Amino acid sequence: MVDGERSALSTFAALARARWPWTGSGHGPLPGLLVMLTVVTGVVDAVSYIALGRVFVANMTGNVVFLGFALAGTSGLSALASLAALGAFLLGALAGGRIAIRFGAHRARHLRTAMATALAWVLLAVVLAVVLGQPVSQDARYALIAPLAIAMGIQNATARRLAVPDLTTTVLTMTLTGIAADSRLAGGAGGHPIRGLIAVVAMFTGALVGAVLVINVDLVLPLSIAAVVIAANALVADRLSTDAGSDWAQPAGRTDSPPSRDLRGAAPGS
Repeated sequence: MVDGERSALSTFAALARARWPWTGSGHGPLPGLLVMLTVVTGVVDAVSYIALGRVFVANMTGNVVFLGFALAGTSGLSALASLAALGAFLLGALAGGRIAIRFGAHRARHLRTAMATALAWVLLAVVLAVVLGQPVSQDARYALIAPLAIAMGIQNATARRLAVPDLTTTVLTMTLTGIAADSRLAGGAGGHPIRGLIAVVAMFTGALVGAVLVINVDLVLPLSIAAVVIAANALVADRLSTDAGSDWAQPAGRTDSPPSRDLRGAAPGS
């Protein structure tokens, strides 16, 4: 019976790997880890928008738009909150860039270090959320906006450097554009719509769960869930960091193999 169950599980795992849209993409386990982080984006943006006063800590496009609305005098929006989130996010992205320079030679070590750093900021936000209580006052909200936006800046910079297709973890506009514009209906080659749909569902799920918890419980629980997911991500990346020989661990765009016959002699940028 035990052997039969193991055989069934092995078969299921093989089928799942075959159906996984990033199989054979050369990115190894990274897509699964970045899908987890896409869920985190939905969770923390739900917290920030609902509990911290109509501001995003991951979706900076939204904050730029909110900033314009606020400056035009739209009620319920704060230009200062949007600017605080934008500034903190940029600081996080700057830190993420520095981490990439230091650890980018191995993608798992890069992800491990970046997520461990982001985790510290999210844990700080959890502690502050416990201390501040709910509802968070207009002045106290900046103490939560800053660390969360820094963490999301680190995450976004890391995903950008890892360069796994369709997984920026914080932005879906180009993903949705690709699903439609690359489709056969639009005359394209079809692309990989399932990849984009997985990213959309991941962020939607995070946003839904985060919103339900903020509205019905408090903001500490969703932030704690985000911290747990980031911690799990860092731990898995740490386990993978010992794998130095796999092609997926090499920085995106780098290859140690000779160029193909069709590309030899091609002019740069051709």
